Amino acid sequence: MALVVQKYGGSSVADADGVKRVAQRIVATKKRGNDVVVVVSAMGDTTDELIDLAEQISPLPPGRELDMLLTAGERISMAVLAMAIANLGHEARSFTGSQAGVITDGSHGKARIIDVTPGRIRSALDQGSICIVAGFQGVSQGTKDITTLGRGGSDTTAVALAAALDADVCEIYSDVDGIFTADPRIVPTARRIPRISYEEMMEMAACGAKILHLRCVEYARRYNIPIHVRSSFSQKEGTWVVDSVDADTEGGDMEQAIISGVAHDRSEAKITVVGVPDKVGEAATIFEVLSDAEINLDMIVQNVSAASTGRTDISFTLPRTDGQAAMTALNKIKARIGFESLRYDDRIGKVSLIGAGMRSHPGVTARFFSAIANAGVNIEMISTSEIRISVVVDQDDIDAAVQNAHGAFDLDANDVEAVVYGGTGR
Repeated sequence: MALVVQKYGGSSVADADGVKRVAQRIVATKKRGNDVVVVVSAMGDTTDELIDLAEQISPLPPGRELDMLLTAGERISMAVLAMAIANLGHEARSFTGSQAGVITDGSHGKARIIDVTPGRIRSALDQGSICIVAGFQGVSQGTKDITTLGRGGSDTTAVALAAALDADVCEIYSDVDGIFTADPRIVPTARRIPRISYEEMMEMAACGAKILHLRCVEYARRYNIPIHVRSSFSQKEGTWVVDSVDADTEGGDMEQAIISGVAHDRSEAKITVVGVPDKVGEAATIFEVLSDAEINLDMIVQNVSAASTGRTDISFTLPRTDGQAAMTALNKIKARIGFESLRYDDRIGKVSLIGAGMRSHPGVTARFFSAIANAGVNIEMISTSEIRISVVVDQDDIDAAVQNAHGAFDLDANDVEAVVYGGTGR
């Protein structure tokens, strides 16, 4: 008997018919002799609707109360799914994140999991029940308040539970048939990747591929939990995210492939600190202030200091949702540092090329930049790692850059177009 953790995204349980379809899949897994734990997201666009409601009432809702509101969506999903399973003749018990033992820090809206103590889940499994857990939420270790893990946090809930329960596999169900070489909404000919390493998947997630949340992949790599990404709308094999891709296993040809995929991100903004005095410690002060504001930065570029002025410009990208907080924090230290001005641009996008094969293949960078240039796209910033090249471009140029880069590395599927069943990708 295996222990299987399954996670279903909002598009999979968007309505009553979707909930019933998911219940049938869960029961089928149980009938094959498995213990089953299910993590579920809010139905359809419920979370967005709740955020809109909160913003209509208050422009700056208190974080504690916003978390209390947003967790209602997952609680609805878990209850109706448990009802649907009961209607099929199997016992299911629903649990909130706190009841499931998901312990977090106290950071509302983007809490991090500290520990998982799934005693009630284990007891219910021992009694033969199917366990349904509300994703995206936990309880603060210090204050005992309800917390949320940030958008996409249900993925992290699922993998964290899988690790705590020593599950055999964590299955992530969405509305696409696995992980593709690009977003099928932009590149319909994108190819499904049969197997991909944690390392490459982490880069893709960090670069905007929304099929898996970054923290989910980090957790899976740390505890060596295999992730099986599939569609809840079909029976296709999907994609396995594993420690390493062996040439002797299915999809082993990915080991020889130079590039795994092209990812993009529309959720970032760029701030340029203009005229920073070129003195020791000034950059450190800027980034310490941003760190104190709990703002995560992505790409950072510092220009060469102008000899005539002794000043330089520092540019960086960050989540667009943190843009106002970052500008406010930096303006408070303007007089202390003595920089000239701040520039804010929220009409940017990031396009990234990911692949472990580029370590040993010269010419990848040149081909990537040529593809971007051939699309008539101007590059504003560049960042690289051992298996990734990222560029910042104008928001209107993202699609063209992705399509040209995808074609330049022969990533298109030859036989079939990718299908997006639900429309959201999660």
